[in-house]
Amino acid sequence: MRNISVNRLNGLPVKDLKIEYVERKGIGHPDSLIDGIVDETSHALCREYLDRCDNTILHHNVDKGLIIGGASNASFGRGKITRKIEVIVTGRATDRYKGVKIDVNDIAREVATKYLKAHTRFLDTKNEVKFVSKIARGSADLTDVFIRNAAHDDVPLANDTSFGLGFAPFSDTERLVLETERYLNSRRYKEAMPAVGEDIKVMGLRDGKEITLTIAVAFVSKLVKNLDHYISYKEKIRKDVARFASRLIEKDVAVYINAADPEDSDAVYLTKSGLSCEAGDDGSVGRGNRVNGLITPFRPMSLEAAAGKNPVNHIGKIYNLLATEVASDIVKQYPGIVECNIAIMSQIGQRIDQPLNLNINLATAKPADFENAKAKARYIADGWLENLGEFTMDISLGKHKTF
Repeated sequence: MRNISVNRLNGLPVKDLKIEYVERKGIGHPDSLIDGIVDETSHALCREYLDRCDNTILHHNVDKGLIIGGASNASFGRGKITRKIEVIVTGRATDRYKGVKIDVNDIAREVATKYLKAHTRFLDTKNEVKFVSKIARGSADLTDVFIRNAAHDDVPLANDTSFGLGFAPFSDTERLVLETERYLNSRRYKEAMPAVGEDIKVMGLRDGKEITLTIAVAFVSKLVKNLDHYISYKEKIRKDVARFASRLIEKDVAVYINAADPEDSDAVYLTKSGLSCEAGDDGSVGRGNRVNGLITPFRPMSLEAAAGKNPVNHIGKIYNLLATEVASDIVKQYPGIVECNIAIMSQIGQRIDQPLNLNINLATAKPADFENAKAKARYIADGWLENLGEFTMDISLGKHKTF
């Protein structure tokens, strides 16, 4: 029997609170870029290990990384990066297996280059970025847990005593913040508004039934002629987002674009590359979005840096993703649940499908429905744990986002 507990949610669901904050750091934010680089490095290592090491994913955790901002001169119609952006990837990974050498640092540098090329349009990765990888061999104790996993042909053993958190469903504010960034960074919007850079941050405030979106957009300098042109672009984005929001939710939404811009100066948010990291804004793994793509201070939220951790037995990655998926499945299958919060705790050296505790807190639309929902939720959670091997393999193949 798995230790799964189900309880009533204490307090109001988030959607019923008077105040709510939600943040989303877009794909071009330096924290998101480095999260993406290290997580894709883990995926690449998994593929390399599976191909060359007897179909086995070996020990690795490449969840430490940094983007050090460069320097640039950007003005209307032109821009130049004057000091390179530096991307540093570090962590631990197995580099030898039965005489086979795995060039983990070469893999990391290649991944970082490809990732930036794929997720930015105006960054010259050859001349404007310096890539450094300092991945070393793992510690003996954690590598030993991996060796025991290989002998333990059933289910991997947890690498740490830790926990993961998840919730569902998203509130209107959360959906709006997430989808607004995706809208502005979509291929379709970029084709219509190419001057809109990838570095976009959306901050949402809900006060009662009114939502305020404060959005930071890094404009591409060579595509903006002058201040009037810049102002007209800002106004178009504001109107586009307001229209998009009206189709998504039924609440009053006020939209502000680059609120720090002075009213009578050219000192506005211009960049050569569409990225703030070209001019000093740094990025670090784990400082950005949680695994559901948002930063939600009014929700249960883990501080784990999930990106780059191994998908075989690292609880900081697996249980945060798992808690999010289980919560989503529960509310999908039982619509009478208005909020579901899940916490899962491991114990180092124990099977990851047998957590020390999996706790579910539920709020139902009708209090009398709780007992039915309780049994349903426990059954769904147990099913996910029963099929955890398939889930972790999907993580290793990059089928689950960590930011």
